[in-house]
Amino acid sequence: MSSRSIHERLVLLEKQMQAAAEAMDFEAATALRNEMARIKGEAPIQEGDPDTVTVSQPPPGAMGLGTQVPVRQPPKGWVKPKKPDLMTKNVKGRK
Repeated sequence: MSSRSIHERLVLLEKQMQAAAEAMDFEAATALRNEMARIKGEAPIQEGDPDTVTVSQPPPGAMGLGTQVPVRQPPKGWVKPKKPDLMTKNVKGRK
């Protein structure tokens, strides 16, 4: 489907959903809302649905794999050690 036909379908579904809500037919309005979400790619994956591949953006701050794992906090009173000076590698007494 082209993006124009998808947009037209979404506009039609929106009008139908508004009409169903005004007529107090909330089950039909909910079904239309879910159909709109499925077309937009925002609906949860349902069993038996041929279009089960959804792509979305990660939440802000999430960069990739493992971002859901919380960062460990160091023990209370722990101080980060100083980095060694790489320019003193060949100083007398060091190997």
